[in-house]
Amino acid sequence: MKYELTATEARVIGCLLEKQVTTPEQYPLSVHGVVTACNQKTNREPVMNLTEQAVQEQLDNLVKRHFLRTVSGFGNRVTKYEQRFCNSEFGDLKLSAAEVAIVTTLLLRGAQTPGELRSRASRMYEFSDMAEVESTLERLASREDGPLCHPSGA
Repeated sequence: MKYELTATEARVIGCLLEKQVTTPEQYPLSVHGVVTACNQKTNREPVMNLTEQAVQEQLDNLVKRHFLRTVSGFGNRVTKYEQRFCNSEFGDLKLSAAEVAIVTTLLLRGAQTPGELRSRASRMYEFSDMAEVESTLERLASREDGPLCHPSGA
């Protein structure tokens, strides 16, 4: 698989993707914001208790891998982080809004049924019906550049 991530890397990227869509006024996030998002008790499986140091190490690693970038400068007192995992100016991975919602929900909660994905991704994208969820999953699983998801048990 082209995009192999540890559980902590998946959580960090998933949190940044989620917050980019659901709270754009607070995005990009500081280290503290990423820690809070990673350790959130709702919409996460498993619930994690990551330290600021552990999150900082993951952020640094993901910046080196070009999945994130730092944002600093005028008006920013602290360094902030934004995702470059998908739909970024310099990245190759381009996803639709529906695909971003599914990938983000999978990164934050792991394997789920299509019905669970439809419900849990609804804050990021409103799927019209189950057929749209299933077709989105099929597109993600059959990408030419490598699958971004696969059916459970496959």
